[in-house]
Amino acid sequence: MDAFHLAQINTARLRAPLTDPSMAEFVDGLTRMNQLADRSPGFVWRLEGENGDGTIARPDDPNRIYTLSVWESPEHLRAYAYQSEHLDYLRRRREWFHPHGTEAALVLWWIPAGTIPTLRQGITRLGRLRADGPTAGAFTLRQPFAAPQVSAAR
Repeated sequence: MDAFHLAQINTARLRAPLTDPSMAEFVDGLTRMNQLADRSPGFVWRLEGENGDGTIARPDDPNRIYTLSVWESPEHLRAYAYQSEHLDYLRRRREWFHPHGTEAALVLWWIPAGTIPTLRQGITRLGRLRADGPTAGAFTLRQPFAAPQVSAAR
């Protein structure tokens, strides 16, 4: 077993509340996309909301949603996001979300295997990526960093 897993958080600003009819196809697809993630190779864990759908809105900004998950590697996350049915869903994102412009919407970071990241940690990492660009502590799929090395003495 690898000593580190990949945590990821992504965010989006909704075009309308999740209860709006214009968001129905997005909301209806949440269960299917989460089930797809749950059975994807390399999937470890995901944060589940009150409805178990994995989409979390903060009370102070209900128009911004987050997903937080853990994967064995960037390759596993990439395969789920871009080489599965999820890609069709991703291609429709402009129907449901405002564009991000140049602002990062996804950040990755390594965590010790067996630990669970928090929403707060993810939002902090996203802020670090936006402020400093990709680093070993906050990076992207386009500019990944290798997992930390475990010393032989351990």
